[in-house]
Amino acid sequence: MKTDWWKDAVVYQIYPRSFQDSNGDGIGDLRGIISRLDYIKELGADVIWICPIYPSPNVDYGYDVTDHKTIMDSYGTMDDFHELLDQVHQRGLKLVMDFVLNHTSVEHPWFKEAELDKNSKYRSYYFWRPGTKNGPPTDWVSAYGRPVWQYEEHTGEYYLHMNAVKQADLNWEHPEVRQAVFDMMRFWLDKGVDGLRIDQLHLISKKGYLPSYEDYINQQAEPKPFQPNGERIHDYLKEMTDEVFSRYDVMSVGEVGGVTPEEGLKYTGTDKHELNMIFHFQHMELDQQPGKEHWDVKPLELSDLKSVLTSWQKKLEHQGWNTLYWCNHDQPRIVSRFGDDGEYRKASAKMLATVLYLMKGTPYIYQGEEIGMTNAPFTRIKDYKDIQTINMYHKRVFEKGYDPEDVMRSILAKSRDHARTPMQWSSGKNAGFTDGTPWLKVNPNFSSINVEEAQTDPDSILTYYKKLISLRKEYADLIKGSYELLLPDDPQLFVYMRQNGKQQLLSVNNFSKEQAVFRWPKNCRKDQSSLLLSNYKNNGDLADEMVFQPYESRVYLLDNSIK
Repeated sequence: MKTDWWKDAVVYQIYPRSFQDSNGDGIGDLRGIISRLDYIKELGADVIWICPIYPSPNVDYGYDVTDHKTIMDSYGTMDDFHELLDQVHQRGLKLVMDFVLNHTSVEHPWFKEAELDKNSKYRSYYFWRPGTKNGPPTDWVSAYGRPVWQYEEHTGEYYLHMNAVKQADLNWEHPEVRQAVFDMMRFWLDKGVDGLRIDQLHLISKKGYLPSYEDYINQQAEPKPFQPNGERIHDYLKEMTDEVFSRYDVMSVGEVGGVTPEEGLKYTGTDKHELNMIFHFQHMELDQQPGKEHWDVKPLELSDLKSVLTSWQKKLEHQGWNTLYWCNHDQPRIVSRFGDDGEYRKASAKMLATVLYLMKGTPYIYQGEEIGMTNAPFTRIKDYKDIQTINMYHKRVFEKGYDPEDVMRSILAKSRDHARTPMQWSSGKNAGFTDGTPWLKVNPNFSSINVEEAQTDPDSILTYYKKLISLRKEYADLIKGSYELLLPDDPQLFVYMRQNGKQQLLSVNNFSKEQAVFRWPKNCRKDQSSLLLSNYKNNGDLADEMVFQPYESRVYLLDNSIK
């Protein structure tokens, strides 16, 4: 019987390569994860989402898969995975796996056969096209800044890759492809895995004829007019639900870029029978200059953030379900991005958590977020491993002539490697991540920002996260209630009300490094209010006007307060 258990859950995301190394090779692994399960349990998380652990050449560090039914050697064995799953379940936790189904590695057996023989049955598993007199079939550009078509000399044709050259896109128009993917999904769910997070779901539906660039005025642009969220995406998802998800009591969440709340509801509406949740990117694109790439940064406008988060809360209030996330393996550290990773690191990290994780939806906490890990101060391109970062640097510096210092400023703000530096467990060697040489450099601030330090500090970000998660669970019915944004035009304060029946929860957050004045709402009686949580030492005294310190958050419980 299917249940909505994921609505009450808090998810902890692990990037296994950087979480905990158990054998000294500098790469995190499954046994390392097993050794840290009690830490995750004590945090208050209910679900662990683990990024890909399948065999991969690591062009895109696990998102270029060669075999979806086994474990990459550097992570361990299938026996290790079974032990991990068992240990997770023994602790009352659940395990969600990351699943890559838009593309495979070019080292995948399907592609290896397809590239050698036009008559192979696997040829139609991918997109192949002859070239033109100018070279590639079109001059579209991939998400990683390179042409989407790659010439393959054995058959003299080009294959499509929306991401890196070594990630060939699967042809979901082909029924055999869909059935093969569904079989791989069932393989893991039959083992007892509790859900799947689907990578780049928005790219799987492509028009079969793949229009040439003559059909579009914009050359040298990403093929967004027809690629994301294509015309058959919902047909494919309904088929996926029928063939896979409907048969298990599991959680399904898809990465779906380029959608509005109205479009998001088409994926998650309870009457749609598709996904439980989606990851959208609207709030993650607010510090990007309009019409430019995500590397082109601009300051966040709080009014924009309030508008976007509120629109998702309101549109999915009665149907569908939200994901609540600031960070993941593809995003820089939120305290460096929207907070203050210097003087107000602790306060701003706590404030950011308070803003988001008391909204309606399922919180997703990314490893290290709960201790306030920051972007890494790596100023040399050779210190980065991320293919997206490296490609951008070479394209802008060597092909377009950008100032290297300007390009590095973009990287310091937005590189995916900021999320992927090793987890900072202690102030010891390599932050307690490995006894060997870490695959990616450790952030040098690990001596002061680490789990051991946070566990002994009653005022730490980690301690606050535990309190916030506990509060969310204690008032679960209230968290599932209605949402109302207050003070939408205030340039400093992010204030909202949650309500269920006569009980209300008021979240007041100063989203700035300056003091802010909060005026108590007229329809709320102070004498029936109590302070539940604050990230500053606060005696709970109430006044009609209250001064909030930089990045201060307070959460009030109001009973029978509506006049």
